Amino acid sequence: MTRPFRFGVNLIAPSPGDAWRAKCRRAEELGFDVISVADHLGMPSPFPALVAAAEATTRPRLGTFVLNCAFWNPVLLAREVATAVALTDGRLELGLGTGYVRAEFEQAGVEWGTAGSRVDRLLHTVEELERLLPSSGPDARPPLLIGGNGDRMLRIVAEHADIAAFVGARPAPELPSGLFPLSAEELDGRVAAYRKFAADRAEPAERNLLVQLVDVTDDPAASARPWLERMPTLTEQDVLDSPLVLVGSVEQIARRLIEQRERFGFSYITVLEPHMEVLAPVIEELRGR
Repeated sequence: MTRPFRFGVNLIAPSPGDAWRAKCRRAEELGFDVISVADHLGMPSPFPALVAAAEATTRPRLGTFVLNCAFWNPVLLAREVATAVALTDGRLELGLGTGYVRAEFEQAGVEWGTAGSRVDRLLHTVEELERLLPSSGPDARPPLLIGGNGDRMLRIVAEHADIAAFVGARPAPELPSGLFPLSAEELDGRVAAYRKFAADRAEPAERNLLVQLVDVTDDPAASARPWLERMPTLTEQDVLDSPLVLVGSVEQIARRLIEQRERFGFSYITVLEPHMEVLAPVIEELRGR
């Protein structure tokens, strides 16, 4: 089944109230289907930011992209989710992840633990939310997005998530971002693993990818240069071939997204706030496709 495209923008820059609401209205004007907020220290707090976004907009859905489960007590999180569902008139989409920036755990006084213990915590959070939030009615639990990459995470995604968010990167503690991009071939492997784990699903999950770079340009080499400075083991072609990178003309980027939807199944594309305006003509090009 080929799903039509949905486009989301992940807002990461704190803003005063009027500026925040204006930014959300602008995202709606540009055609974005989802306005989401990250869960990193130094960025806006997700739930109040999304409630303010709901007050400023009428159409887009509103998502956490994604909550670091280590920062949230599941019982108290269920209260936050239920309140946000009510105050956004049911437009909330709940995104969960394990967290990957060790410095943030240390700054928050939260145990870093092991990769396995972080996955344990996420699974416990998912199961508690399923227990605590109603499955139907006006206050029903929202669609669940889970971001993951490893086999165990993808099994959890296959079992519980309405939206499968592919990280498209592997942990790289030596880098400031904490992540190193997967090649298209490596991402093929992750998608194949997910397909195997999700083979018995009655309803296929929507597949999401967070794109890290968007640039409408006739100089791709210049667009790739900052990535090469941060990750010198990559070549220019590695950067431009990455599924996380959309560089070229509007028509070329639109064609690339269609090709990636056919190859990987990604129909829900999220970009970071600095690329919101840049992606707008591509959204227009692909509207309804």
